[in-house]
This record gives sequence, C-alpha cells and structure tokens, in this order.
Amino acid sequence: MTDLTHLTISEAREGLKAKSFSATELAQAHIDAIEKARALNAYVLETPEKALAMAKASDERIAKGEAGALEGIPLGIKDLFCTEGVESTAGSKILKGFKPAYESTVTQNLWNDGAVMLGKLNMDEFAMGSSNETSAFGPVVSPWRRAGSNVSAGASGAIEGSHLVPGGSSGGSAAAVAAHLCLGATATDTGGSIRQPAAFTGTVGIKPTYGRCSRWGTVAFASSLDQAGPITRTVRDAAIMLRSMSGPDPKDTTCTDLPVPDFEAAVSRGVKGLKIGIPKEYRVDGMSPEIEALWQQGTEWLRAAGAEIVEVSLPHTKYALPAYYIVAPAEASSNLARYDGVRYGIRENGRDIVEMYEKTRAAGFGREVKRRVMIGTYVLSAGYYDAYYVRAQKIRTLIKRDFEEVYAKGVHAILTPATPSAAFGIGEKGSGDPVEMYLNDIFTVTVNMAGLPGIAVPAGLDQQGLPLGLQLIGRAFDEETLFAAGQVIEDAAGRTKLPGAWWAQA
Repeated sequence: MTDLTHLTISEAREGLKAKSFSATELAQAHIDAIEKARALNAYVLETPEKALAMAKASDERIAKGEAGALEGIPLGIKDLFCTEGVESTAGSKILKGFKPAYESTVTQNLWNDGAVMLGKLNMDEFAMGSSNETSAFGPVVSPWRRAGSNVSAGASGAIEGSHLVPGGSSGGSAAAVAAHLCLGATATDTGGSIRQPAAFTGTVGIKPTYGRCSRWGTVAFASSLDQAGPITRTVRDAAIMLRSMSGPDPKDTTCTDLPVPDFEAAVSRGVKGLKIGIPKEYRVDGMSPEIEALWQQGTEWLRAAGAEIVEVSLPHTKYALPAYYIVAPAEASSNLARYDGVRYGIRENGRDIVEMYEKTRAAGFGREVKRRVMIGTYVLSAGYYDAYYVRAQKIRTLIKRDFEEVYAKGVHAILTPATPSAAFGIGEKGSGDPVEMYLNDIFTVTVNMAGLPGIAVPAGLDQQGLPLGLQLIGRAFDEETLFAAGQVIEDAAGRTKLPGAWWAQA
C-alpha cells in the first residue's frame, strides 16, 4: 500500500471515496508516524484513541454515503484552539490542566465536516513568537536541515546537531504538515504566524480576511489582528480546508455573515487578465539576493500565465512593524489579564489575593509574554496612550488606506516575499535583542494591520537547500484570487520535497 502519510488532502479524499483504504487505516498511519517523530516536538498532546474513534465514525458515514467535505481526513490542531475535554494550553504553563467544556467554532466546523483530530500542536506561548522557541513545551525542531548538515536522530531518538526553527507562532502546525505527521493543520496569524512558518517549511499557509473565520473558542492574543487559517502541503488542500473552517458565527461579532465561496473551484481559475502589483517599498535594505531573485522569478511566472505586472506604492509600509508592536502588545496586555490563577490553569499560593496574582503570573508566563504584557501595559497607561497607542492606530488606518488605493486602481493582488530569509537555527536570533526576531515579520504584519488575506506558497530552495516562499496579498474577502494565483506559482515552482524522514526512530 502507498504510504498514506504522503497523500495530500485531495488525494486522501479520493482514496477514501474509492475505498482504496479506510479512514481508520489513514488515522493509524499518522499515529504511527507521530510516534516515530516525537523528537521534533511538533505535538504537545497526542490523542490516538480519539482519532481512531473519530475515524471509525467516518468509515461508517462513508459506507452510508454520508461523507462530509473532510470525512476521515486526519488533522493536527494548534494548541490555541479550545477542544472540548482535551487539554488546551496555548503553549503556556499558566493554562496547564485546562480542559475546556466547549469546542472552538473553527474546530467544530471541521468535525462537522468529518475531520479527525490527531492531537494538539506545539506553538509559541500565546502565539507570541516567530520561531516556536517561546513555548513552555520547548522548541519545535524543523524537519528541514541545511545541505551537508550533521543533524540526525540519535540512538535515543533525540535530535543531535545544529537544528533549525520551523517559524512561529504556528511552528508545530508547519512542522507537522511538512513532516507528514498530519494531512493539514489549523493555525493562527496575528502578524505572520501562518505565512512565515509555511515559508520556512515548504508548506502552504493562508491567513484569510479578518472575519472570515470565527475567533470564538480561540485563545486571544490581539483580538483585532488574530485570524485562523490552515497550513497544508498544497494550494488546493488549503482551499479545501479553509472552506470548512470558515463561516458566520453569532458567537463572534467580528465574524462576517457572508456566504463561503467554493475556494477549491477557484484554484484552477488561472490569472489571465489579472493585474498583479509589485510594491516598491518591500525592497528593503539587507534583503538577500536569493529573495530578490525569487521575487523576480515569481513575477515572471505570473506574467507568463497571463497576468499584467505593475509597480505599486504602499508608502506607509515602513511604519507597519513599529505600529504593530504597539497595537499587538497593547491588546495582549488586556487579553492576558484574565489569567490570574482564579478561574483556570495553575495557581500559586500567596499571603493575599494580590500576591497570589503576582506569583501565578510570574510562574505561569514565559519571558516573551511578560515582555509584551509590560510593553502593552506601558503604551496603554495614562500619559502614554495618546503618544503611542492612538498614533499606532492612526498609522494602521493609513496602511489600510494604502492598500485600498492600490486596489481601487484595478490591481487584483500584490506579490511580495514571504520572509526576509530562509529558516535560521534554534537559538540563533533574538537571545540578546528581541527586535532581531521581530524583523522576521517585516513582510507579513501589514496584511494583519489592514485585515486583508495573504497566502504563502513555496517557490524554491536557497543555496543551503532550505525552502523559500512568496506571498500574495489580496483584496478583502477575495481569497479566491489568492488561490488561483497561488496555484500558478505552485505549478511553476513544483512542490517542495522534504529530503527524507531523518528524524524518525527506527
């Protein structure tokens, strides 16, 4: 039998329909793969019994001809999504032992369509990070390694040698999809946390328009920026999965009451007659020649497919990163105030309630979370609110207006690099200067600030054999154009192939 973990979602769907294999067999193949890949630390909680029970129910529905859109498809769930009766920690010590009595809307939508849950995926704590190094469960190891690298799985199964980050905050999601530990994964994107890890791992990640997916039951980082989306191995799979994840939700007032298009149908639409913008402000100082060449190559691929390429200007781009790192921490400081040791998670004893709060938060939050809460509290404090937070929101309005003016001129989508470099080593950045880590979001934060959709698609390898991605930014609620243009890039570049399961224990 074909290795079932190497199928795409669309291939697995067809195989299940043709009864070439069962949902139970598909789930078991992934359970076995996860067991052999624990050294990657992609999963923080495996749920094999639940997966097999869900797969058995899928087999019964398939036999009755009642299959849903994702019937029997095994998925990994980022630990930011609350899953009923299953520990949900947001990668933080402070939520240890928290088992929600409810299901997030996004995951419930997936289960309603027949998907199977393999487990909860590792992530940066409260989604705050660009490398998956801030997780309370330890860093995720990328399944990719540099050409000629000495990284290997030792006799004990532990990873030895100099290993790479998978990106963040959805690093567990990206690593699991790239390493064939699930057919697709849920992820979230506040400033690039779907697109950056997708670019680092040779996977496809789409951050849909703000409001396309419900945020209900998803642990909040920055409420006006957070948006759920999928990470998959192909553009078509991302379209299939996003359709199931999306939809109106009366429990989330920021979720739009719009019909969900057939995203998969848009994949084969092509780009003939479309106008694709190339923003001159994204040619930043220090961009590697490889990224510049890749960007040019992507331009040529789209032109060859019939698109018209035009230069555009987004003049307030240079202010996006500093504005983002005021707005996001400000919202985080408010959202994380609820973690006080009273209602859920851990509790540290104190002489009085104030000391209990202080000790609980000191013990429960990691260093990066504390840093952002402190920044956010500062910019919201009396005397600084107008100077920082209000000005950052004004910049956000200008950034949104830049995009609106470009799209008003007939541009259908914008092509940019996804990241300023390929994946870097664990411990290589941000240890002394956090700004060095924050700069990884330079091409992605504008999309969240404007509430627009963006997709990262693998487009090639660098000189070290590591994946590089291109980003397409679309008009609000026009994910269909992104899927059509993303498919053109995927067809031209070819699917990125991971060189062997070197991490797997024998």
